[in-house]
Amino acid sequence: MIVSNMNDRVALVTGASRGIGRAIAERLAAAGAEVAVHYNQDKAGAEETLERIGGRGFVIGAELGVPGDADAVVEQLAAGLSGRRLDVLVNNAAAPPAGPIGTDSVEAFDRLMAVNVRAPYFLIQRLLPVLADGGRIISVSSVATRMANPTQTSFAMTKGAVETMTRTLAQELGRRSITVNAVAPGATRTEANGAIFETPGLSELIVSHTALGRLGSGEDVAEVVAFLASPEARWITGQVVDASGGLHLGVG
Repeated sequence: MIVSNMNDRVALVTGASRGIGRAIAERLAAAGAEVAVHYNQDKAGAEETLERIGGRGFVIGAELGVPGDADAVVEQLAAGLSGRRLDVLVNNAAAPPAGPIGTDSVEAFDRLMAVNVRAPYFLIQRLLPVLADGGRIISVSSVATRMANPTQTSFAMTKGAVETMTRTLAQELGRRSITVNAVAPGATRTEANGAIFETPGLSELIVSHTALGRLGSGEDVAEVVAFLASPEARWITGQVVDASGGLHLGVG
């Protein structure tokens, strides 16, 4: 996948202290971008990400899904930008599935909505004044939106909202040549969630239902995000790009 030089561009990646977010930060930095590495609680992880990208950026610490979250991010970002524009926003941070409807709770549901929907929505709102014309907004969704998985109903609902937001904001922000897209990973193994895939038989089951015959990696998803963030993707907007390797496309 061709990604041209992103020197002199600044990207903010939420939830970049580990996992897919870290892989995205590393890929954007490899293309030349300076990266604002956001974290919730894992400051050490965020600092490790910054070290892994050669210090090309700065760290932002803020809990999402709570009052004042966008303000906290914007304040720290403004200090790091020092008057420059933001070129790329990657909404990656998310709360995990809260279980099937039978065991879900109002508190868990509200937390999912706050972190996965409200936080990226109002972060975009607050960052629009500093986002450069021709900039990029990329949100991480999930293949859960096209699969009927009863253990992820509320989680899938939040990602469905993100995909709707992507299409509508693409229409609204097109006049500024800002593209708005989403990337939908499937089963993606990272250093942060590797233990999950150690469950006997789980990896084999997922692989058997994946067209490309393996689990995904953070780097697989990061390549897609980097392309959408690049000048080459200037004519792509309002889209949800499946980055699952073809998980559950049909009968194997």
